[in-house]
Amino acid sequence: MEPSFVTPAVPARPRSLGALVGDSLRRPGGRRALSVLSVVLFLAGVAMFAYPVGTDLYSKYQQGNLNSQFGSQQLREEYRTRSIPIGSALTRLVIHTRDVNVDVLVVEGTTPAALRAGAGHYPGTPLPGEKGNVGIAGHRTTFGRPFNHIDELRVGDEVLLETPFNRYHYKVIPGWGTDGHAYKIVSPEDFSVVQNVPGHSYLTLTSCHPKGSAKKRITVRLELQPKETESIKQKGVKS
Repeated sequence: MEPSFVTPAVPARPRSLGALVGDSLRRPGGRRALSVLSVVLFLAGVAMFAYPVGTDLYSKYQQGNLNSQFGSQQLREEYRTRSIPIGSALTRLVIHTRDVNVDVLVVEGTTPAALRAGAGHYPGTPLPGEKGNVGIAGHRTTFGRPFNHIDELRVGDEVLLETPFNRYHYKVIPGWGTDGHAYKIVSPEDFSVVQNVPGHSYLTLTSCHPKGSAKKRITVRLELQPKETESIKQKGVKS
């Protein structure tokens, strides 16, 4: 093939990717660009790994603070008067099934700051044990990820809500989920899932869906089992 003085001649056989990368590395600019790219990719990888770990550590720290105030006389009085501040401990949520194990203190409020503790109670919804629909939101992939396996709850599985006064048992109800699941996927704007249903005492758990995205919400509905309510006072805790 005749050479050209305008552009380099095209070789008869294409050069391999390794040869092209080798040429780039032999040029000072190419080496610098590759070094910068390597550093950027390394830092991005570290950040992707460190962020969930960092949020979990923060949530663990917050949970320790909440544990120290849960059951205090101040909280008991705030609970009686329904004046629990946003971010303060409200109830302990416990799940122990074959697939899901959760033990987290739920705070009042669902603001981003409140949810950094792990899980939050929707203001305006009933308190645990009351008639209506108790709404609780929690993270799936960060800040302790209490609802990481919410999609693995099954009909009949039990959730315990413990307050400064009582323990309330809720069970996942049939007929809520779709396609044989116990959960239902809804839009982020569908607040009907935490609205009261006359004649029922429900608990509705919500979280983002799919994991790592806020496009949708995953919801699970449970119903209060009144005969299984336990008084904390009867267990020997002073009021």
